[in-house]
Amino acid sequence: MDFTISPALEDLRRRIGAFVDREIIPLEADPAAYDAHENIAPAPLARLREKARAEGLWNLQLKPESGGLGVGRVGMAVCYTEMNRSIFGPVVFNSAAPDDGNMMVLEAVGTPEQKAKWLAPIASGTVRSAFVMTEPHPGGGSDPGMMLTRAEKQPNGSYRIYGRKWFITGAEEAAHLILVARTSDDPRTGLTAFAFHRDAPGWRIVRRIPIMGPEEHGGHCELEFDGLEIPPEDVLLGEGKGLRVTQIRLGPARLTHCMRWLGLAMRCVEIAREYADVRYGFGVRLADRESVQTLLGRIAMDIEISRLLTMKAAWELDRGGLARKEVSMAKIKAANTLHLAADSAIQINGARGYSKDTVLEWIYRYARQARLVDGADAVHEMVLNRFLEKEERAFWNWPVGEGA
Repeated sequence: MDFTISPALEDLRRRIGAFVDREIIPLEADPAAYDAHENIAPAPLARLREKARAEGLWNLQLKPESGGLGVGRVGMAVCYTEMNRSIFGPVVFNSAAPDDGNMMVLEAVGTPEQKAKWLAPIASGTVRSAFVMTEPHPGGGSDPGMMLTRAEKQPNGSYRIYGRKWFITGAEEAAHLILVARTSDDPRTGLTAFAFHRDAPGWRIVRRIPIMGPEEHGGHCELEFDGLEIPPEDVLLGEGKGLRVTQIRLGPARLTHCMRWLGLAMRCVEIAREYADVRYGFGVRLADRESVQTLLGRIAMDIEISRLLTMKAAWELDRGGLARKEVSMAKIKAANTLHLAADSAIQINGARGYSKDTVLEWIYRYARQARLVDGADAVHEMVLNRFLEKEERAFWNWPVGEGA
């Protein structure tokens, strides 16, 4: 596990970092740069996307033949962290959730025709997308086996969808949607994944669910399906392969969250240190107080632990593994580290941190959802325990290579 990066990757990282510092971070202080849901507004987003594309900083997560940079998962870990030092960063580079996860799964499982129809427009930035899986009680959340939305096969080979989904990120602005629904009651082959366009009849957005915020573009929506018809050519990977499609998507997608959260955590440390360096209280500079030093030291250590867990998971994915243990560990640690970093930075900044004079309060509210999205902490801890029960001491084995 050699995490030395190539000169080319380091150059890409530096160019992304320079773009973020020069073009994106200054916008965070401009109220006009925000939309009604506290994300970047359409006009500045369009302008920055054109600049990012012109500088060759587009679709880091895809292979060159799909319109991307082909940096692999380790390269993504390096670059995603850099681009998310700004709260607006990922969407500018077309590497924001849920689009990046949807692009990666379509690239992995789509036929050439499906890639041309469903992937290429997302990769070009022409349309946005959503992944339609989670359901309100008593349907499936972290446990897809509880899914109730059904896809009923028709005599002509098409499927009609009936059911309800919710907390579907980006649905309000999505044109291309990937849906997972039940086609049988088999515990392993009972789910099927479909692609559909927003203009197809037979479904509607019930509401954009109000959340603590801030929100991704398109919000978190509740959807109702009442006979949406999907032709057989828009089934992904085949009937009964929906659980496999979900696994292919969620592993790398969870890890990209970790990569982005690390960038936000580092930004929290930057803001905290900048303030601690200049702020005095009772005749002592905050940066000289031992309590502040130990707090920042703890956060720096936790970020490094999260970074190494994320890199190990990315390395395992790049060598063809599923990295289920590694992704779960990284997801738990990175989510909690982001929350600690934001909370501590606010504490160091005092009233300033609680205000909107910095992006700390934005990051703090965003960080709370990190311990829930793509599997709550407890779910991933349960997954790790299952591996521990199965593998026992082998849980901690080192990867063994070839040679003496």
